[in-house]
Amino acid sequence: MYKTLCIAALSALLFACAKEPSAFAQADLSVRSPDGENVIRFELERGQPSYQVDRAGSPVIEPSALGFLFKGEDAPLGPFEIVSSDSSSFDETWQQVWGEKQHIRNHYNQLSVTLQETAKPQRQLTLQFRAFDDGIAFRYLFPQQGDSDLVIMDELTEFKLAEDGTAWWIGAYQENRYEYLTTESPVSTLEKVHTPLTIKSDSGLYLSFHEARLVDFASMVLERTDDTSLKADLVPWADGDRVKTDGSFTSPWRTVQIAEKPGDLITSYMILNLNDPNVIEDTSWIEPHKYLGIWWGMHIGKYTFWESETHGASTKNSLEHIDYCKKLGIDHLLIEGWNKGWTPAWYENAMHMFSFTEGTDDFDLKTVADYARENGVKIIGYHETGSNIVNYRKQIDAGMKLYQEMGINDVKIGQVGSRLNMTEWHHGQFGVNYYREVLKKAAEYQLTVNFHEPIKDTGERRTYPNMMAREGARGQEYNAWSEGNPPSHTATIPFTRMLAGPMDFTPGVLDVEIKQGYEGRDVHTTAAKQLALYVVLYSPIQMLADLPENYDGHPAFKFLQDVPVDWEDTKVLDAEIGDTITTVRKDRYSDDWYLGSLTDEEGRSLEISLDFLEPGANYEAQIYADAEGITYQKNATEVAISSQQVTSADSLTLKLAPGGGTAIRFKKL
Repeated sequence: MYKTLCIAALSALLFACAKEPSAFAQADLSVRSPDGENVIRFELERGQPSYQVDRAGSPVIEPSALGFLFKGEDAPLGPFEIVSSDSSSFDETWQQVWGEKQHIRNHYNQLSVTLQETAKPQRQLTLQFRAFDDGIAFRYLFPQQGDSDLVIMDELTEFKLAEDGTAWWIGAYQENRYEYLTTESPVSTLEKVHTPLTIKSDSGLYLSFHEARLVDFASMVLERTDDTSLKADLVPWADGDRVKTDGSFTSPWRTVQIAEKPGDLITSYMILNLNDPNVIEDTSWIEPHKYLGIWWGMHIGKYTFWESETHGASTKNSLEHIDYCKKLGIDHLLIEGWNKGWTPAWYENAMHMFSFTEGTDDFDLKTVADYARENGVKIIGYHETGSNIVNYRKQIDAGMKLYQEMGINDVKIGQVGSRLNMTEWHHGQFGVNYYREVLKKAAEYQLTVNFHEPIKDTGERRTYPNMMAREGARGQEYNAWSEGNPPSHTATIPFTRMLAGPMDFTPGVLDVEIKQGYEGRDVHTTAAKQLALYVVLYSPIQMLADLPENYDGHPAFKFLQDVPVDWEDTKVLDAEIGDTITTVRKDRYSDDWYLGSLTDEEGRSLEISLDFLEPGANYEAQIYADAEGITYQKNATEVAISSQQVTSADSLTLKLAPGGGTAIRFKKL
């Protein structure tokens, strides 16, 4: 493990704890980011706490309420007086086990304010505020104070925006969780929405509202309460309680990332910095990778998930896919549907029963695992719970132990269903605790996790780097059996869903016209754009989603063989939310850079400077572009492949077809 470079300087106390509470009345309780641009100011007026945020002297968030409402007697918290306050600074550089950037700087200034109620029961509450160069964060710490069954019924946190703006959002409390297309509208039209919520203010500032270190708490959605005022809304339990505690709690960090350009939201690592350091000492079994799967064929109707004449996860089909892995040079294979319990109605909300140890009659796990090992391929396991968490918890140890015995180190876990156990929201406190429980259990069995139908990412991967990726948005599969994702979808989610963390989008379909499967379906992109997604949409595990026979002999497959999944650095060169994005990343294990550029329904010509390359070095630019004259609706499979020598002093013109993209490997010579 890279030795953390840490310079932590604790400043003198702003105010001594021994002072009388009245001494704080006129105090300037504020904290400024290291670069001086972002300022958080705390105020206590008539016993009620509030905060505001300025950037470069202009208001971003106007005075906004803080606090909670509890259940039962003494439900309101407050009014308060200030009993102590202190400030500190912190500066470190730490290394990710894997990631989109190898070394991350964690630099902030902090203000802590401890409050106490002026009347009985005189409970205390501490607020921590952190100001970063790329945003602000705050959280609540409520110590144990004698009430062992304290229940939170409401969080009073507000975000009163100083001005209107354009928001990109998906609505909260819908049956399919986060799996909806993004809506673009003024902030003043919002209702209840999920986070990350991305906003471009009328003055041109880019903001992302989210949360970090979500542990034993309900996740937060945002509700517009008046014009441009947003309020925290905690996802409830089935009984209406929001958060059940033992009498103490530490809330997640409430976060606002702030940027002058949309691409700077993507290269902000504030969410990770607000999480605890890695707790897994031996991470040698955690391997970023690319993988094939018995997956796309089931979504397009070539195979079935359940036992049938066309069952996808048969022993015979699995062995053939292992042969493809070996031939194509891809060393991981996902097998879905190998176990007992799959039926044509498996996805219905019916507490469906799966076995996590018994294979179907036409599948033998040991035979398949042994054959894979002999051929240098690692199997990725699959656990579909159908949201029947009662059934999964009964079998989880046996299921994970079986994978461990078979030499399997990776598992995809699905929670298909509108509610966990048909009663609880996936993103309420029940779900938050369930997903964390499974993640910890997987670490015990040295299994990495890829959650589908997940709780949203809030930076857990820093603490548990076996948390590799998750779904949590509309992925590739929607192109197989629905109206599909429009070209603008992949130009939007880098600035919304993916600000939270890696997504298992499952790109790489080169047969974008879907010649096999459901009639009239296609993936609404060009094939070159599918290549670009491997650079634009970050994940340490990337599926090569197409049928393996569509890769065999395809000249554009070379890029999929070459492109890494673990990076030293990431830069966004050009971006406009919902329209276009161009991202470059440097390979962690070579001197090569990779570029992905994509557009929405509009064709574009972009001039890209190559000044990110090493000065004085020569590179071969291996270019995979849209063929001349194509669109995502016409001859979309055609890829123009070329190469040329370039240096950091050069620029390239990228010609993106409507719904298209470009992928480039810059190989250092």
